[in-house]
Amino acid sequence: MKTTRRNFILAAAKGSFGALAALPDASAQTAQPIGKQPGMVIIPEHKVPVLAEADVVVCGGGTAGIAAAYCAAKHGAKVLLLERWPSLGGMATNALVNIWHTSDRKKQVIVGFVQEAIERGGRFVRRMADFPRRPETHEFDSTGMRMIFDRMLQDAGVRIFCNLTAVESIVEEGQMRAVLVDTKTGRKAVRGKIFIDATGDGDVAANAGLPFAFGRASDGGVQGMTMMFRLRDIDPDLIKAHPEDAERVFTLMKKLRDEGKFPQFLEAAARSYLRSPRAPMVSYNMCPVAGNPLDEEELTRLTARGREQVYRYVNLWREQMPGFEEAEVEQLGFALGVRESRRIRGLKTLDAQMVVKAVKQPDALGHGFWMIDIHDPKGTGHTTWVEQKAETMPPVGESYHIPLGICLNAQLPNLAVVGRCISATHEALASVRLQSHCMVMGQGVGTCAALALAAGVDMAKFDIGKLQATLRQDGVYLENVP
Repeated sequence: MKTTRRNFILAAAKGSFGALAALPDASAQTAQPIGKQPGMVIIPEHKVPVLAEADVVVCGGGTAGIAAAYCAAKHGAKVLLLERWPSLGGMATNALVNIWHTSDRKKQVIVGFVQEAIERGGRFVRRMADFPRRPETHEFDSTGMRMIFDRMLQDAGVRIFCNLTAVESIVEEGQMRAVLVDTKTGRKAVRGKIFIDATGDGDVAANAGLPFAFGRASDGGVQGMTMMFRLRDIDPDLIKAHPEDAERVFTLMKKLRDEGKFPQFLEAAARSYLRSPRAPMVSYNMCPVAGNPLDEEELTRLTARGREQVYRYVNLWREQMPGFEEAEVEQLGFALGVRESRRIRGLKTLDAQMVVKAVKQPDALGHGFWMIDIHDPKGTGHTTWVEQKAETMPPVGESYHIPLGICLNAQLPNLAVVGRCISATHEALASVRLQSHCMVMGQGVGTCAALALAAGVDMAKFDIGKLQATLRQDGVYLENVP
């Protein structure tokens, strides 16, 4: 999306905040014939009816946005959640990225909202047998969790609009005033006092004119994406009984790939799947694609390529690997699992040293512990996760703080970001992008928004000690704050 340039007048609705105009733009005052400016359409000033309004408007219904909306509502704010897809959950439900990380390899350090979601999930969530010795601690049924997230938000009193995308940000006098959405009955406005951008790509913040970074320093490449999938009709006992075939098929896959006759794949994952099949609810994470997730046409091609690659893996396994003869794809991700795009510039920027040195911060919202897990921007499938190097991860039993400052900015005090669009370097984002870490941000920022509104101050000026005390009361693990 482009930075807001049109001049709108939002029609007042009953109980509205009053008349509101967007940033003035002289070029938008008078309609011009399209033919005079090839490739452009000039839109004149016009009124936009108000669809809804709330204290806190959360744009994006992934796990970060769900946590933010739920926790803001729990603390008394009137909350509205916008989600572009037909169901909530983002990558967790729609892309089948169905694993949560809560442990520093000695103890569980992400609790709070995450633990409540785990407990509300019931039979749809399974704690791993080796808990808490690995960061990966819980797997969940993506379909079942859609319903759980719906229930949680409904119970909290959050007003939810799915199938709506925030397409434009309205800014006036240094404040976010509204976002515009396209409905089946025309363009409308959603107004709020505080806005939380949980879109993943930072769409609302970028459209409002906030600066951002994109990609790694060397070539601008963002982390590779993954098409997740699940299989059915495999024979686990037959697979385990043929380890020699597993190695043979794995070697064949590498040979064909190197000859340009087979797609790229994450080697460590593929080898593991051939030796030991996935549990029924667990997704296969081995299908890489790479490109620009902000280019819709390119993202469409990449998604189609991912689907094709999955079936090429399965076809080879059916032909070559005992136990996979009847295997079929039970479910493909509705979308690619995107790991990185815009990183909105914040009051603070999380960097690699803060991650690996387990740095503590005075404005901490909670803890993070994941390694710098970079999936190759060139799409080879390689990830630094397989290397498990000490210099890319915090020590066992230690964790870093996730600070509020990476979610706030210096330009718009009533706009915050949560999720993978926060202020971080390319390397640090490779750690803090995990769903559990994003939910830590969501809980912290959602709680801060509600408390700041009640106190009549900006989020950045709210007493951090009071915020942290509230988070602890709500079950957040928050220790060693400087």
